[in-house]
Order: sequence, then C-alpha cells, then structure tokens
Amino acid sequence: MSSWRSLVLRIGENCSEYGGNTDYKDHLETCFGVVRRELLHSSDDILPFLLQCAEQLPHKIPLYATLVGLLNLENEDFVRNIVERIHANLQAALDVGNCNRIRVLMRFLTVLMCSKVLLPSSLIVLFETLLSSAATTVDDEKGNSSWQACADFYITCILSCLPWGGAELVEQVPEDINRVMVGIQAYMSIRRHVSDTGCCAFEYDHERNRGDVQKDFLEDLWGRIQDLSNKGWKADSVPRPHLSFEPQLVSAKSHDFGSLNCPEQPKPPAEVTGITYGIQKHEADLKYPPRMRSLNIFPSSKTEDLQPIDRFVAEEYLLDVLLFLNGCRKECASSMAGLPVSFRYEYLMCETIFSQILLLPQPPFKPIYYTLVIMDLCKALPGAFPSVVAGAVRALFDKIADLDMECRTRLILWFSHHLSNFQFIWPWEEWSYVLDLPKWAPQRVFVQEVLEREVRLSYWDKIKQSVESAPALEELLPPKGTPNFRYSLEDGDHTEHSLSAELNGMVKDRLTSREIISWIESRIIPEQGLDVTLRVVVQTLLNIGSKSFTHFITVIERYGQVIARICSAQEKQVSLLSEVSSFWKNNAQMTAIAIDRLMGYRLVSNLAIVRWVFLPENVEQFHVSDRPWEVLRNAINKTSNRITDLRKEISVLKKSVVSASEAASKAQSDLEDAKSKLTLTLVGGEPVLAENPVKMKRLQSNVNKTKESEVSFRESLEAKEALFARAAGEIEELFIFLYKNFLKVLAGPLLDTEGTLHPFPEVDEMTIDKEDSPAAEVDNADERPQKSHPNGKETRNEYNVGEKEQWCLSTLGYVKAITRQYSSEIWSHIEKLEAEVLIEDVHPLIRKAVYSGLCRRTDGF
Repeated sequence: MSSWRSLVLRIGENCSEYGGNTDYKDHLETCFGVVRRELLHSSDDILPFLLQCAEQLPHKIPLYATLVGLLNLENEDFVRNIVERIHANLQAALDVGNCNRIRVLMRFLTVLMCSKVLLPSSLIVLFETLLSSAATTVDDEKGNSSWQACADFYITCILSCLPWGGAELVEQVPEDINRVMVGIQAYMSIRRHVSDTGCCAFEYDHERNRGDVQKDFLEDLWGRIQDLSNKGWKADSVPRPHLSFEPQLVSAKSHDFGSLNCPEQPKPPAEVTGITYGIQKHEADLKYPPRMRSLNIFPSSKTEDLQPIDRFVAEEYLLDVLLFLNGCRKECASSMAGLPVSFRYEYLMCETIFSQILLLPQPPFKPIYYTLVIMDLCKALPGAFPSVVAGAVRALFDKIADLDMECRTRLILWFSHHLSNFQFIWPWEEWSYVLDLPKWAPQRVFVQEVLEREVRLSYWDKIKQSVESAPALEELLPPKGTPNFRYSLEDGDHTEHSLSAELNGMVKDRLTSREIISWIESRIIPEQGLDVTLRVVVQTLLNIGSKSFTHFITVIERYGQVIARICSAQEKQVSLLSEVSSFWKNNAQMTAIAIDRLMGYRLVSNLAIVRWVFLPENVEQFHVSDRPWEVLRNAINKTSNRITDLRKEISVLKKSVVSASEAASKAQSDLEDAKSKLTLTLVGGEPVLAENPVKMKRLQSNVNKTKESEVSFRESLEAKEALFARAAGEIEELFIFLYKNFLKVLAGPLLDTEGTLHPFPEVDEMTIDKEDSPAAEVDNADERPQKSHPNGKETRNEYNVGEKEQWCLSTLGYVKAITRQYSSEIWSHIEKLEAEVLIEDVHPLIRKAVYSGLCRRTDGF
C-alpha cells in the first residue's frame, strides 16, 4: 500500500481520542501534506479512496472532513468534485433506499459543513427536503401512512446529524435550524407511535410497566436531541478536530450542495383494510428496518455518568464498526476498543453487541460474527471485558423467563459457542440451584439446553468434567449419544431380529435397492405386514449408517428407494420419523440431522414432519426441550429457502430474457440493415443485387442463435415460474396445516384462561442491580461471587408458574417466533390464513401471538 493510502486509512489511530498518545493535529498536518503533494498526479485515485474511507470508517468522519477542509484551501476544484460525488452517491442511495449509506453520507456532509467545505444553507435544504417528504408520507390525505418507517428513517437521519454539527448550525444559521426543529416537532405530533412489542426481546416488560407507553426509538432520539439543545449542543463523544484549524478554514470557499429528490412512496391501496395496510407496512419495515433496539441489561449505575446523547453517539460508533468491518474481526475488535470517546464504555459496548445478537426479527449478520467479536474483545481487553460479558449473561439468565423464545434460542447457541472458545469454563455452582426448580422452569431448561449444545461442540465426558464444580448438574446433561437400536439385544420378537440380521447381510453383500425391494414385497410384507416391515427396514438401515454422518448419507443414497417404497403414504412417513426419533433418542443432534436429510432426499414431506412434531409424545416436550422445535424450524427453513431460491432464479432469468430479447432484436436489425444496403451490379447487361454471401450467412446465423437463446430463456423462465407456483402452494398448505395444529393443541390448555397467562409479581430492577459480586465488576474480574445466586438462597424455589401455564407460554412464544421469522411468506397468504385459521372464535391469546409476530395490532391494523 502506498504511503498516502496508508496515512489516509490509518488517520487518527495513534491520536489520544482513538486510544493512542499523539496529537491529532500533527497527524492531520502530516496526512494533509502528503495528500496535497500526491494530488498533482493521483487525484483520480485519491478522491474515491478518501470517500470510501469516510463511508466505511464513519467513526473517523471528523478527521476526514477536516482533511477535506484543509485540501479545500489548496485545491477548490478537487473538493468541489468530492462534493459533487457525494451528491451523486446520496441521490443514488435515496433512490434505492440504502439506509446505511444515506445515514453516513449525511453525517459526512454535516461535518464538512463544520470544516467550511459546505454551505450551512445547503445542509438546511437537505434537511428540509427529507422533512417535507417525511411529513407528506404520514399525512393521511396526501401520503401513505403505512410507509411511516421510511418517514421515521428520514427524521432519524436528520436528528443523528445534529450531535456532529448542531452547534455550528445554531451559530451560523440559527433561524434556519430553528425552523427545522419546529418542523420535526410538528412531524412528531402527527406520526403514529410505533408499538413493536412483537419484536421486543423481553416479552412482558410492557405489561409489567402497567400499561405505561414507552418511547419508541424516534421519540427517544428526539428527547436526546432536545436535551442536547438545552445544554448548548455540546457532546463530549464527538471529536472536533476542525477547531484546531479554524483560523485557516474560515478563509476557505464553501461549496453549494444542490438539491436532492426523495423517491415517491407507493400509493396507498384503493381500499385500506387491515391486510392491505399490513402488507405495505411490512414491506416498508423490511426496506427501512430499525438499526437497533436498546437492550438495557445493566443497572443505570454502570452508565450513570453518561449523557443521553453520548450514549446514542457511542452506540452509533459501535454499530458502524460492526457493520463496516464485518469482514475483519481483528480490526473490528481493535476499532471497538479504541473509540473517540472520553468515558469508559465496556458496559455500553456489551449491551450494544447483545442488542444485535437478540435483535428481532433478525440481526444484520449471522450470530457467529458476534461470537467472534466478543471473543476477540475478551482477548483485547482481558482486564475488563470478560467480566462485563459474564455480568450480562447473569443478568439475562435472571430474566430468562421474560425473554422472547427466539432470543432464548439465540442466547443458548451463543453462550454454548462462547464457552467452547474458553475451554467450557463457567462457575456452574452459581446456577446449581436450578435443580430445585420444576423441570419446566425456564432457567433450568436454559442450563439443560446449554449443556446439550456444549456436548455437540465437544464430547460428553469433556462437558461432564466442566461441571465438576457443581456435580449435581450432571443430571441435566443429555444422555450419551449412542444409538438405540431396537434389535441390539436378543429379547423381543425373534422374527424381527432374524429379518433385521438378514437385511443387514444383504446390505453388506451390496445387493441393489431393486433386489431388496423384491425381497421385502415377496417375503416380509405378506407375512408380517407393512408396520413390521417399516420398523425392521428403518431400524436396520439407520444402524448400518450410525457410525458417522457420511455412513448415514451413503446408506440413504444407496437404499433411499427402499424407504420411499414402504413410506409413500404420509402416515407411514410419520411412522418413519418416529423410528428415527426412537433410534436417536439419546442424540438430539442426529435426530435433527437425520430428519433434515430425509426431507432433503424427499423421503418425507414437510407436512409429515409437522404431523410428527405434533404427536402427543413431542407436544409434551414443547416447554422442556428444543428438540421438536429444532426439527420444525429445519423443515420450515427448507421449504422457505426453496421459495427464496426460486425468486432469485426467476429474477435472474427475467433479466436474461430481456437481454436475450434485445440481442435478438439487434441481430434482426443488423440483418435487415445489411439487406437494405445491397448494391446493384450489371450481370449480362441486367442490373441485379450484389451481396456478400459470407456476411449474410453470418448475420442470419446470429439471428437464429439469438432467437434460440431467447426461446431457451423464456422456456426456463416458464418452468421456474411453474415450480414457484407449486412451491408457493406447498408453503401455503404448510402454514395453514401448521397453524391448525397449533390451534388444536392449544385449544384445551387455553380453555379456562383469559387475556393473559403470565404472572406479574412486584419486582424491582433486574437482579443484577442488587448483585454486589465482584465477578460483574470491571476492576475485579478475577474474583468469584460469594453468593450462589444473586437474590440469595431464599429465592431459589420462587418460580410460581405451573406446568400447564408454562407449556402455554412456551408454545405461544414459539407461535409468535415462527410467525415473525417467516412473516414475509405468511403475509403472502394472510387472507387464506385468516379465513381458515384466525376465525372469529379463535382464542385471543393465539390471535395475539400471530399478530405480534406480524407486528400487527390486534384490531387488524
């Protein structure tokens, strides 16, 4: 990397504001001097690289803006080109709805204004353009209020710029910025409060607050900005390097930015109903999703010195680093540990990362990314961060009963994986009291599921050794994952034993599927019946393939036809799944893998899997094990992914058809043009058309090829569209069948309940507030807590929810989680779902769970 690129990329990293010990003024002057010299022959390279750095390292934007301000003193044309490029990039981002780029470019423009590069009036025009679009969107007469997510995003962009430039705007254009603030206040008065209880990590917090309306994200940010305004627009978390160069920058020429156009939102439907409004709102929420939902894990005492706006700015820094450095985990951890703030933020950093892990409906990145970031931060800050993470785990564990079911699953997966990176070390004695709780208590189930996932990541004896400090917890370890082969012992039906041994020999002798099918149909089925045949064949083949995953796949690929022959009916597929579950009853992972592969090879249907999940023996586990839910999630995922893949393939084929059609038209045009330009020559005194036979043959061949290509693409598109229509019908049938089963199993248990199941005892702050254990303190990371439970021994048996109520809570929680996860597909079939499932007499708690998952109010809007 050339020296100027390295200087620009690493700008400020050795400065005190970013964790170093040098003065940023010296660093900026050095960087400016080098870049100024390079402009003479590398301006075409410097401009895009500088913009790329500003966009993808937004926590350094004040430094990049100051650098551009200094360059503006020397080369106005170069800086004018930068402003014009930003204008083009921002307009393109607005057109496609690239939220992150819009937000970062607006912040960059704000700080450029502070560095005298941009006219303050131009920034005000940009703000008012977004404000006008937002106000129009939420206007019931002129706009489309279902797209409020877009309007809220525009206002959020304006407000999030003000910590970086509010002071300068108030100083230079006080009347203009006051007009913008009045406009925002007017917008806040007409917009709808966003109640996203369906996407809250803690499900019952809003009910515990006795109906108090909590601020949504935009209301909270507006309050923080008003607080900042009352305090003179001074934010300690925002570096202001331009102030050191103000005497020079004040003489620079400021540039005009020009106007921008906000894209028009979709027109409201001709008839506004709950369904039409909900579909458009869902589309808007997908395009303009919330960036984060604050997860207040720690007590306020941990961040009591933090001003409201400083918390917001620090969260912005952290989220930006997570977003733009997602491909460089070491660089990400290093940048997160060296933010330009003057206060300690380990607790805030931990909360922000966990808010992303538990973000609903889905986090921006796969959970493994956050696992690696936390692991690297623990290594980068060994004296501080590990104990903060441990404190967060304890706090979340104390509130696990209130945690959304999907968030519980994510927390289990993260925690088990995290421990696997630290030799599975955890003070399990703190949680040994869960054995005194009922088997359905969420804390007990959490520990049980974490241990089960740890076994998957290691081996049983290793995990047993890791809980030696609390040997009683061995009771919660899963059984050793050995197969449960029905015919391993001689007791039982002798005939079935002998048939299994004979089949085993036939497989070892590598007989073909056709030969085994012939043996089955001629000997076993006539004498023993189909049920015995299925049991013998499935148990034997599973046992042959039980040595490893590869063995299992080999058996399925070689003898899948045998299974398909005896399990063609859906009822027999359910029996097949029961045999798989019985064979692998000691290994939940292999149960899930085997069923997933059987579906992949189309030996069982998704409807058969749903029927198996809702068998009584599995329904009984809904509140005490993730085993049936994991199988169900895999089945829905496979069906949903097929729809997603077909959509992508159809989109690509449509583009190919357009391209092929254009190519065919051009080829035909070239041929016609060549024919029209044929010249006249005299042959025997008579004029005839002279042509180039080679050229004409080539053009005709090109016409034929392009037409064939177009026909081929159109046929492929028709085939894919037919497959998509079939898949859409399958997934609609799947969801209708799934929700009917939910209604069926919930009908009895919910019969005597009213509007709520969850008890709300008088509680104080999270139990972590009362914890004086040094294990949760940054400065005492190596000490262990003195109590086995934060609330003391007397609280161990206080989980006062009965088994029936807990079963209902867990099942309804999964109804909401599944609905939320596949809401896009469900909205596509919502009319049929409401007509056949969500009928008038459906229990209100079931309707509430489904509507919460769809982020839809219970009144239908």
